[in-house]
Amino acid sequence: MNIGWTDMSAIGYPTLFLGVLLGSIVPIVPTGAVVGAAAAVAMTTPHLSLPLVLLIATVAAMLGDVLTYAIARLGSEAAVRWFARGERPERLENMRERLGNRGWQLIVVGRLVPAGRIPVLLAAGAVAYPWRRLLPSVFAACLLWAVAYALLGVLSGGLFDSPLIATLLAAALVLVVTVGLNLIARHRRRKGKDMTTHGPGRLVRGGRHSARVLLVWAAVIGTLYGLDVLLPGFSMTSWWQPVVCALLLGLLTSVVWPLVLRVALPLALFTLGIGSYLLLGAATLALFTLVPGVRIDGLRTGVFLVLGVTLITAVVSSLLSVDQDELYFRRAARRSKRGPDLGRVPPGVIFLQVDGLGYDVARRAIRDGDMPTLARWLAEDSHTLRRWQTDWSSQTGASVCGILHGSNENILGFRWYEKDRDHVMGCAHPADAVEIERRHSDGRGLLAEGGASHGNLFTGDAPHVSFTLSAISVLLPRKLRGHRTDRMGSGYYSYFANPANAVRTFFGYFAEVGREIIASTRQRRADVRPRVHRGGFYPFARAGATVIARDVVVHAILDDMLAGRPVVYADLLGYDEVAHHSGIERHDSLAVLREIDRHIGRLYRASKLGPRPYHLVVLSDHGQTQGQHFAERFGEPVEEFVGRCAGGQEGGRPDGPVSSRLRERARDRGHIEHSHPDAPGAVRRVAPGVVACASGHMAMVSFTEFDGRVPMETIEAEYPKLLPALVDHPGIGFVLVRSSEHGPVVLGRDGAHRLATGVVLGSDPLAEYGEHAPELVRRVDGFDNCADIMINSRYDPETDDAPPFEPHVGSHGGLGGPQEGGFLVYPKEFTVSGELVGAESLHRLFRSWIDGLGHPAPVEEQERAEARVAG
Repeated sequence: MNIGWTDMSAIGYPTLFLGVLLGSIVPIVPTGAVVGAAAAVAMTTPHLSLPLVLLIATVAAMLGDVLTYAIARLGSEAAVRWFARGERPERLENMRERLGNRGWQLIVVGRLVPAGRIPVLLAAGAVAYPWRRLLPSVFAACLLWAVAYALLGVLSGGLFDSPLIATLLAAALVLVVTVGLNLIARHRRRKGKDMTTHGPGRLVRGGRHSARVLLVWAAVIGTLYGLDVLLPGFSMTSWWQPVVCALLLGLLTSVVWPLVLRVALPLALFTLGIGSYLLLGAATLALFTLVPGVRIDGLRTGVFLVLGVTLITAVVSSLLSVDQDELYFRRAARRSKRGPDLGRVPPGVIFLQVDGLGYDVARRAIRDGDMPTLARWLAEDSHTLRRWQTDWSSQTGASVCGILHGSNENILGFRWYEKDRDHVMGCAHPADAVEIERRHSDGRGLLAEGGASHGNLFTGDAPHVSFTLSAISVLLPRKLRGHRTDRMGSGYYSYFANPANAVRTFFGYFAEVGREIIASTRQRRADVRPRVHRGGFYPFARAGATVIARDVVVHAILDDMLAGRPVVYADLLGYDEVAHHSGIERHDSLAVLREIDRHIGRLYRASKLGPRPYHLVVLSDHGQTQGQHFAERFGEPVEEFVGRCAGGQEGGRPDGPVSSRLRERARDRGHIEHSHPDAPGAVRRVAPGVVACASGHMAMVSFTEFDGRVPMETIEAEYPKLLPALVDHPGIGFVLVRSSEHGPVVLGRDGAHRLATGVVLGSDPLAEYGEHAPELVRRVDGFDNCADIMINSRYDPETDDAPPFEPHVGSHGGLGGPQEGGFLVYPKEFTVSGELVGAESLHRLFRSWIDGLGHPAPVEEQERAEARVAG
């Protein structure tokens, strides 16, 4: 006789037996739903017998429980550890103590209460609970359990004649009962406990996880009713169809889609989520055809259906203040944990870099309520706020390279000219970022031992990276890319696994574009100054930095927490981007800062839910100093000014003592006509043999006809008008040159500072730039690739502004004002001794913190490669 797949009498009982048995051993099958569905089929068809369903479910559940107990009592240590994954040691110890007094009651209740069976059986095996007492207790527990869930199937079968509808309703009833039991158990665990606002999370504390499932399901049902009326090509004929379809959509997006995404992640990633909805629309089209009376006309209708439901789900979740991070951890915690026992490893550290936020601005933002998360930490005395002094090159490239790799030697600015290669290096250029990391990485960076780098320019030798410029696979040398285990995947899966994320980001992206257009329009109408042009592609670039990059980086960090990675360093760059164009404390800049603070709060709450504890450290790589663009204020860019003066034209009427003395020296020495032929080069010359390069509040001048560093005396002879014009310019604070006679010399309008001896002639040109200015400038003078002339813009302490050489409102990259003061917020458990001067000092500090927690010291790349080969 041929037996078809629809012959329930032939396949129903084996499916029931195997499903319950498997779910009793490996808790990935919802056994209660299996029993309820079988009972519903028994009530609506003659193919299954309800008494046989009860008997088979009881026997299968009992066999699974007995096998679990036997493994706990007689099995290997590895097997017991696998069953005990995710169970808290204190809970197991509590179960062992209670088994002696109320053994059979615990076994019965453990089978009926969600997530209670495994710890009870493990504890029974650990204390060698007698077989003669175990078997009757397990039988009674399994029989009661089978009867309870079968009753739900009987109820649904009595309401509907259709086996499909009755089965789905039985599964839904099981879900409701499970939710209710979870709520009761959670309430009992909470009773008598004082839960603070920084406990395990808002959802756990408030019991909103279960309520969220029901409310979102109700919202989806209502959405389907609305789409039935509004969406052409989609129709339903009965009241029960939206209920069933909502359940099917929930199963599709929460269970099936994450599995499909493991294969389809590239499609979702490179289409920014659009490809996800094409696949989900096709799946919805196929799935809804199984529901009688539901009509969907084509893939287009399926895609719009999924988009509509996802949008409503996202809105409802936001209105309910649902903590999506906790939902993510709850789902993921059910997966098997791989790797070491994270309960026995030291706490991890997550470094969150708020790009471009200076100490002074951060302190005021904390005071004024723009950073409430950090304000709460400081008010509760759990963290400390302090300032750190940046290098002369107060920009992300030098700071992050120094922090992550322990060295930022020869990084002059965000961009600089290299004479030997006739090439302008740019930290934001992928190939140059790769080269910079190659020069500074020794394989022992801050993140080398299993760490993660997200949104950064450099990796810190992390094996897990995303949105990290120097880790683009097509550009990385083989030596650097060999150990990158998930070079471009970390965090992307967890982000796209929830279809609502793409919708939320999509609307957030275009809302941010709209906010930028409104803010720039208001600036123009109010004639706010200083300001810069903010049209063209910039609104979309801003939204990319403040929404898309931020969301993916935050999800990558959540993924790191779940994986238990020891150290994470992530850059949240939205504030820096907006402050460049809006101003460091303008309304829309502070709005972005408030949003960043909100995500820091999310990550802080999520850090309490992961498999290992984490310390959160918040810092910035530099600040920003505000001012009117040099070219707008003085009529020409600094590059053109240098070219004009180097070409022999006057740079303005000399009125300073230093420029007068420089002109006298040139006359005494006698002018040497500039006669060397200028070889053609890839980099544009602002005058024959002269390259000028701007980087924020710093500019550099190099003379390409001379090898190595050109002495001041040679510059005076070759370009007699250049140095006097530079020191006299009202937008230039000081210049650094190397004298053959006196070594490094800093020249200002009213004085000079000889760095080698500390002798100051006239007024000290570094006086307005802080006590560390001489040592910071002297360090750059010692770089192998130091430019022939280093220029810093003029800082006015009265107005607290300086004219940047790039078209920005808020800028950085040199000395003067808030740009040179980064901030650091760290837990009280960590200690800081002495001043923090330069990014390399932060690397040493962070390394001491990590080592003090007990993390292994990093090894060189060659040693790591040899260990991999040996392993």
